[in-house]
Amino acid sequence: MKELLEKIPFYNQLMLPYHFSQAVFGGLRFGFPAKKLRVIGVTGTNGKTTTCFMIWKMLNEAGHKTGIMTTVGWGVEKLEPELNHMTTVDSMTLNKRIKKIMESGVEFLVLETTSHAMAQFRTLGIPVEIGVMTNVTHEHLDYHKTFENYRNAKCKLFKKAKFGIVNADDKSAKYFEKSAGKGNYVTYGIEKGEKKAEKIKLGVSGVEYVCDEIKVKTKIPGRFNVYNSLATVCVGEKLGLTKEEIEKGIFALESVEGRMNRIEEGQNFSVIVDYAHTPDALEKVFESIGKVSGRIISVHGGAGRRDETTREPRGEILGKNSDVVIITEDDSRDEDPEKIAEQFVVGVEKTGKVMGKDLFVEIDRGKAIEMALKMAKKGDLVLLLGKGHEKTILRKEGPVLFEDIKVAKKILKKLN
Repeated sequence: MKELLEKIPFYNQLMLPYHFSQAVFGGLRFGFPAKKLRVIGVTGTNGKTTTCFMIWKMLNEAGHKTGIMTTVGWGVEKLEPELNHMTTVDSMTLNKRIKKIMESGVEFLVLETTSHAMAQFRTLGIPVEIGVMTNVTHEHLDYHKTFENYRNAKCKLFKKAKFGIVNADDKSAKYFEKSAGKGNYVTYGIEKGEKKAEKIKLGVSGVEYVCDEIKVKTKIPGRFNVYNSLATVCVGEKLGLTKEEIEKGIFALESVEGRMNRIEEGQNFSVIVDYAHTPDALEKVFESIGKVSGRIISVHGGAGRRDETTREPRGEILGKNSDVVIITEDDSRDEDPEKIAEQFVVGVEKTGKVMGKDLFVEIDRGKAIEMALKMAKKGDLVLLLGKGHEKTILRKEGPVLFEDIKVAKKILKKLN
């Protein structure tokens, strides 16, 4: 029903009064619980979840009891999985969960904040002490229609935050700086920024660099985690944590579910599961994997009812950076997964890949993963991209239980 309603012209605008009333009611119903917490909001296209987890881990390790709400899960110490394929949930659920977190006696809440949430008033009544911007690239134009609308929705977090932390290397940095107000922000980056990463070392087991006198070391690989951890450093310094507390806290984070997760079941090739589902995120995954002795076999697909203008470019990125590409399903919803796959194929074929040789379409995601794992030889790398931590696939008939990590482990055990 919702899919049909969304086809009505100006449906999103017509729904704004409803979203506003829901936000007011949700806040009143649960007593605006966030007002009793120190909230750190993290927004951006990519890197939000990992940055949230780094901040959450750092604060807890430093003795500040901290709650978290992200795409992956929510809670304080033992996290509840997020099953709704939403990052910032609806206002009623959001306030209900915040109240539960607040009642556990936390001091801080790290809240992953989306453009949808800001546009639909979901964070109404939630005071933000620190706003963090990771990066802004094209996404969700199916909803926002233009990149400017998308960027401006994210900037709203900085308009309500007391202090902003901005990625200076991002093209949209100036808009967030302006939203934060003169003097109420700090910038970070590799090329630019007040807080810069220097002497960077990238490895398969993590990244290392120096920021002023702070020696940062992570257990999660990828150049993008230089940025994620730099943002975390800025949060720590703003909150008055010591150099040792910042270093220890960032290093303490072992992994984030569905983010560059290596699957080891005794096979003689590598398998990585990652949530990357935007052009920028895919580029960053390929940048982060380093040198591979064998082939790169990528499995990826596109969600239905989401920005279809990214499908062909994503296909092209896969084709350029992979030796073999297998296009499969994602959350197709009420769209035809075959039609979605065709749009990806156009992009892949632009790079010279040939159907049946180094390009394949297998709509069933389980079979696509099995195809990739059976195809892999010693030294190869299999990338399972797009679903990450998610526990279901949203098909036309509704949600179906499915987890890339569990499926891959099961197949590998059978193959071994």
